Amino acid sequence: MAALPVDRSPDSTLAFLRAGYRFIGERCDRYGSDAFQTRILLTPTICLRGRSAAALFYDPERFQRRNAMPLRVQRTLTGRGGVQGLDGPAHADRKAMFMSIMTPDNIRRLGQLFDDEWRTRIAAWEAAGPVRLYDEMGRLLTRVVCAWAGVPLSTSQVDSRTVELHAMIEGPAVAGPRHWRGLLARRRAERWIGDLIERARVGTHQAPPGSALQVIAEHRDAQGSLLPRRIAAVELLNVLRPVVAVDRYVTFAALALHDHPAWRQRVRDSDEATGQFVQEVRRYYPFFPSAAARVRRSFDWEGHHFPRGRRVLLDLYGTNHHPTLWPEPELFRPERFAGRRVDPFELIPQGGGDFFTGHRCAGEWITIDLMKRAVTNLTSAMAYDVPPQDLTLDLRQMPCLPPSGMTLTAVRRTI
Repeated sequence: MAALPVDRSPDSTLAFLRAGYRFIGERCDRYGSDAFQTRILLTPTICLRGRSAAALFYDPERFQRRNAMPLRVQRTLTGRGGVQGLDGPAHADRKAMFMSIMTPDNIRRLGQLFDDEWRTRIAAWEAAGPVRLYDEMGRLLTRVVCAWAGVPLSTSQVDSRTVELHAMIEGPAVAGPRHWRGLLARRRAERWIGDLIERARVGTHQAPPGSALQVIAEHRDAQGSLLPRRIAAVELLNVLRPVVAVDRYVTFAALALHDHPAWRQRVRDSDEATGQFVQEVRRYYPFFPSAAARVRRSFDWEGHHFPRGRRVLLDLYGTNHHPTLWPEPELFRPERFAGRRVDPFELIPQGGGDFFTGHRCAGEWITIDLMKRAVTNLTSAMAYDVPPQDLTLDLRQMPCLPPSGMTLTAVRRTI
């Protein structure tokens, strides 16, 4: 039995925060292995990357999600008690609830709302000075997803709710004030959505038929019980927050169009090219750094021992940049997806495995659809200038974003 390489540091938490998205990949390269041991938050942890590792990680017979995610992540990003931390029949039941919302008709309806809102906003952008795309997309997606999910949102609430959703996204991987803002935002958002769940249940607010609000408020588990108010709020936020997080991907898509202008005409001319471009944005740019699980029962894999209860991190970013899977991974090359059928453990920016039964993000189809529409809007519905600005990506920052937020000027409608 070969011992896993061991990171030299007695605890790698600070090193993880300093290295960011490259923490696992750099050490895998250093040790010549796609698996190594370390300690994070004083907890023994095995780190993995690559396709074989992803297939292993999403095996429910070997891994569980219960107690895997650090509390700081649950208390800001995902919420405690949500689908991400469930296993077995409880997970299957909750995941089926989410997937019942992700119908083709519902996805198209959300996309149409997104297009309509985008094209309405162009007039305001034309009249404005510089437009910070990331900020605009955050507010736009907050309005759109709330309307789609059946969550009432007044114009005066848009900014504050967007700030709360962003704070939850940004809170897990930082310390100090930004983390505290994430904690406070989570409490406020759960109270806001919890009140709405209660009103929908007692009939003082009419949830639109088939909306995420109705589905989650009325969902009953295998025992026939409604979800507790707080858990229902967590799960509805697990619909709202990930859609708002697509604002980062829209920003990255605009950055990629700026850095690779030849693709502007290609995506205008071809839906197939648009699909390739969107997939490469998802592969190339940083989104979630890693996913966590715990070993369900002891086993051996590729000559390495995985003891029961050990926390395991799968490097999502590193797998999407693994040179064996993706030749020249640090080059942005959408054509790499031409004619390529990607299996569920190769491209994993939002997790791997099966949508319906596994822990892959239920909203990945929504993400792809919204990104395609965003690319079309950026290249066909409007024109704009990109002034000099700081567009560097610091992979030590989690989540990552260009400092300027992708500022556009001289926005004008083209259709």
